[in-house]
Amino acid sequence: MSNNPVILVHGGAWAIPDDLVQAHLNGVRAAAAAGWRALEGGGSALDAIEAAVLVMEDDEAFDAGRGSFLNRDGRVQLDALMMDGRTLRAGGIGCVEHIRNPIHLARMVLDESPHVYLVSEGAEAFATLHGIDLCPNEDLVIPREVERLRLAQEKEVAGESRDVFAAPTLSHDTVGAVALDRAGNIAAAASTGGTLNKTPGRVGDSSLIGCGCYADNDSAAASTTGWGEPMMKLVLAKWAADRVLAGGDPALVAAEAMAYLNRRLNGHGGIILLDAQGRFGLAHNTPRMAWALRTAAAQECGIRRD
Repeated sequence: MSNNPVILVHGGAWAIPDDLVQAHLNGVRAAAAAGWRALEGGGSALDAIEAAVLVMEDDEAFDAGRGSFLNRDGRVQLDALMMDGRTLRAGGIGCVEHIRNPIHLARMVLDESPHVYLVSEGAEAFATLHGIDLCPNEDLVIPREVERLRLAQEKEVAGESRDVFAAPTLSHDTVGAVALDRAGNIAAAASTGGTLNKTPGRVGDSSLIGCGCYADNDSAAASTTGWGEPMMKLVLAKWAADRVLAGGDPALVAAEAMAYLNRRLNGHGGIILLDAQGRFGLAHNTPRMAWALRTAAAQECGIRRD
């Protein structure tokens, strides 16, 4: 049994501009603090990651909840996942358009549904059935993203499609968290609005078990951020967890995962990784990644890790 809880969060891996650094630092620091309060109060790892991700969903600096990227039709479509390392139970949702905090709905699916994954209108009907209010899609849209979509579609018309969808300099502010509680259990979460100008109905890696999020007490909890399609093809979160199970140190495995992503598919992004002994790692192959850590002995956050 562990007496040393840990909360580790990420808030995007890309070329975060200098003028956005402080907003990202503030956001991940607040998220880690919320997760830590849950752990200090005796909460579970699931409670901690839900609390942490909720803070980032409510923060317009990130691509999650209100302020998320818009799809091709100018609408917000949100995905999220939570996974319990003790039981391997998970709750995932995809393509919801009327949920302010997708992480709450993911937790509800985990706790109250016999299924693992619900999407679109079915997920929203489940939310209503379990007391989660729906909101107009317009409430999730902010002017910054309307303008960002306009510029992206202009680039697409000009034939610069990669610069619209997959360039490492583009914002990839998917959020996530991993935690270890006092009982020695770990959990992982991710929440995202997906990729700018995405095709309506597109689901990325974040809410897919083993791709952008995974947790197993026997191996590790992992949450990724970045360009989702390559991560899905490599089932990257599970790939990393399996290497911890095989004896790898999470700090080294995180770096190996990013090298593997780049080598196999020229993919880019970041990962946070935590095992049930409290060992952790974080890495990215983009210019910057927002992250924060809280333990009994340490409180850290950063934008760049060289």
